[in-house]
Amino acid sequence: MEQINLPNVLTVARILLVPVLVVALLRGTAHGDWFAAAVFAAASFTDMLDGRLARSRDSITTFGKLMDPVADKLLILAALITLVSLDRVAAWVAMVIVAREFTVTALRAQAGTQGVIVSAQSWGKWKTALQVLMVFVLILAQSGQLWVDLLVYLTVSVTVFSGVDAVFGVRRTVEEARRAAKPRA
Repeated sequence: MEQINLPNVLTVARILLVPVLVVALLRGTAHGDWFAAAVFAAASFTDMLDGRLARSRDSITTFGKLMDPVADKLLILAALITLVSLDRVAAWVAMVIVAREFTVTALRAQAGTQGVIVSAQSWGKWKTALQVLMVFVLILAQSGQLWVDLLVYLTVSVTVFSGVDAVFGVRRTVEEARRAAKPRA
């Protein structure tokens, strides 16, 4: 059993903040959006912090490798689905993001069954940053404003592009691993 470490505690905290975020958004109480934005910001901050701490303390664990991306996806997808139910974002936006996340996760899992680890690439990091910004803005801003709509379209575009990049990246990484594993004649 792995030792409990701060990065893993932060990952679990992010997962536990997901239902708090959803309830804060759905309750419709005074200042609920501000509370939801604060919860979302805190959870998003733990995402950045846990990875940095794990690398700097050389405390990367199997639990962290597995659960960190799960926690990230839970946070973004729960927020998006809730925002769709509140008519703050179009359902197709959430569906594109959900489809990308499931596709890339499935491809990485398949590569993992072949012993190939596929790391996040720079487009994936940009995608995550834009998704976090977009969700934060959608929690607080009035929908239908031009700048909000432009942010949503930019986020969807980068999400799709990063998905295509990830698909080809996984394929390339798996092929390179196969070539490296073949005995030379």
